[in-house]
Amino acid sequence: MKGMQRRTVLKQLGGATATLAVAGMGSAASLAGFGQEPRNPATTGILLNQVGLLPGHDKVATVRSASPSAPGAEFRLRAAAGGKVVYQGALSSPQLDAASGDQVRLAQFSSFTTPGSYRLEVDTGSSEPFLIAPKVYAPALRLAMRSYYGQRCGCAVDLGNGYKHPACHADGAYHVSSGRQGSVPNHGGWHDAGDYGRYVVNSGITTGTLLWAWELYPQVLEHLSLDIPESGRRLPDYLAEIRWNLEWMLSLQDADGGVWHKQTSEQFCAFIMPEQDHLTSYVIGTGAEPYKNTTATADLASVAAIAARCYRPYDAAFADRCLLAARRAWTWAMAHPQVPFTNPAHVGTGGYADQHCADELLWASAELWRTTGEPQYEQAFLAGMGDRVVVAAPSWGDVGPLALWTYVLAGREGNRAQKDRIRAATATAATTLVAHAQQSGYGTTMGLTDYVWGSNAVAANQSLLLLIADRFAPNRSCAEAALGNLHYLLGRNCHGVSWVTQVGTHPFEHPHHRPSAADGIAAPWPGLLSAGPCSGHGDEVARAMPAMPPMRRWADDQRAYSMNEIAINWNAPLVFLLAAANPTAL
Repeated sequence: MKGMQRRTVLKQLGGATATLAVAGMGSAASLAGFGQEPRNPATTGILLNQVGLLPGHDKVATVRSASPSAPGAEFRLRAAAGGKVVYQGALSSPQLDAASGDQVRLAQFSSFTTPGSYRLEVDTGSSEPFLIAPKVYAPALRLAMRSYYGQRCGCAVDLGNGYKHPACHADGAYHVSSGRQGSVPNHGGWHDAGDYGRYVVNSGITTGTLLWAWELYPQVLEHLSLDIPESGRRLPDYLAEIRWNLEWMLSLQDADGGVWHKQTSEQFCAFIMPEQDHLTSYVIGTGAEPYKNTTATADLASVAAIAARCYRPYDAAFADRCLLAARRAWTWAMAHPQVPFTNPAHVGTGGYADQHCADELLWASAELWRTTGEPQYEQAFLAGMGDRVVVAAPSWGDVGPLALWTYVLAGREGNRAQKDRIRAATATAATTLVAHAQQSGYGTTMGLTDYVWGSNAVAANQSLLLLIADRFAPNRSCAEAALGNLHYLLGRNCHGVSWVTQVGTHPFEHPHHRPSAADGIAAPWPGLLSAGPCSGHGDEVARAMPAMPPMRRWADDQRAYSMNEIAINWNAPLVFLLAAANPTAL
């Protein structure tokens, strides 16, 4: 265990050194203090972002105390090299954090802005070294985005350091539920999660979120180097990786414009490497006419419409192809507005079953209007929107917020009254999230009921909402609350872990992820976000847990798929948030 932790520290250190060099400091300063044995934050009780903090933004650590009357009301910030005290202050009054059940105090040192490597010290111990630097999140952004290369299906993958596999899942065919028969080319797309299936609905919000990040933070992502097979060509690496999944999504569109739901085996395979999975990868449909379904089709329409905007400067022919696919999918979906999906007989892979199709239709209409300006798409959007507007963090089951936001972001005149309603509803939702963050002992915007399956993605998507609110009407409290969730995900939580593999000094190590379990390497594949705490009882590990506060309900256990699986749609808002956290963007 300690060996894996030390290797992770060294991997992270390479990024830290580069970061401080960019900040104008020598590499010796960045290296100092990192050779000591890692201190487990869960033991020292000092919880903070293990990757680091931005100079011009809030800097807060959580200090867990045994009781409200525990001694030690001061903290000190020491330089990692030499131990000089560079800042000191008083801890806040004790408070009970309801989500974790912890008694905590806060160490607030936002006014300290000098880049460097530091430790936070209280009377009971000190933290690991952490960085304050302008580009402190650049290595994490690269790893989180590069994880999609590791999820590629149908080709050889090599992330380096032994994380590789040859081409996988060569056998593709139409399932009886698709209304077709025969073999199909099986190439492209990302393995969805810990399994090897590919699902259009989940690819929809994943790819849409990543393309939105491109549109909002191009100055950060345009030159992001991912070291993928397409690197060095005219298309930026970021868009090249997304195109790998787009090509697969487009391949599941039928000649009539409708889209099949997924391409998976009938049942999940064992915990084996992808090239060892010889189960047939089927194109699976609804099992009855029209075989395609509304949510998958409308999701493709939305994503392809965004892609037509993003890829046009680099590949006009591909952009035209995407726009044509979006138009055809929208026409089919409008003609079949309520064809839901449930798994057909003998199929037990992920369902992504959504019985409410209106939000997908709304999103498709909004994105096509934003791309083309054509009135039929705006008319469909306004008819679907109505006058009552409620905004929440988006998810694969509710893409309505993306529809509302893109209508405002479109840069076209549109309906002013409806745009005002969207802005107001977004501001209201953001105000609630900011209040949650201010009440939380760990600085997260999540309420007690938000610790659901994939709660870490809820936190990241709530940050997306806050960043959109900040774009509509600049508000520092929204931006800081968005960053607060990043701090939570990267170490400022009651478990003292970074919930991104190979990021931070104490990253989690046992994801529900087949390649990580089957490759014979101790550390998991890099850049993957854990599902996070889940108040439900979805797996054997969760069912064995006693009653406890919701943030506590997490285990670093491969079996715990409801708490520790990874998924492409969870990584997408993390990439969005990390892109926003770069100094040129936030």
